[in-house]
Amino acid sequence: MSQGTIVRAAAGQAQFSPDRMGKVSLAAADHLYAGLNCLLPGQQHQAHTHADQDKMYVVLDGAGEVQLGEELSAVTAGDLILAPAGVLHGIHNTGVDPLVVLVVFSPPPVRK
Repeated sequence: MSQGTIVRAAAGQAQFSPDRMGKVSLAAADHLYAGLNCLLPGQQHQAHTHADQDKMYVVLDGAGEVQLGEELSAVTAGDLILAPAGVLHGIHNTGVDPLVVLVVFSPPPVRK
């Protein structure tokens, strides 16, 4: 059994792609997953739902707009967003700088 994981300077692990939002896995356990969503200006993660997963975003760097249910809200570094299972959510980099968001799922996504 693992003692756990320490990820140092998590925001520095960001990986960006000009074609689509970048995703970086940081840590995973039986009941929790953490990763990064990395969005260049103008990129977005389309609104979607997870039927059986709670999802939390923590904005680490940059600014953007989050859809939570039917509401759109501006977000910036330091903001936390919680989307319980079944709630529509998505994020869009509306800023001029890269957007780095810590994403936490429970339970973890099933990898196929």
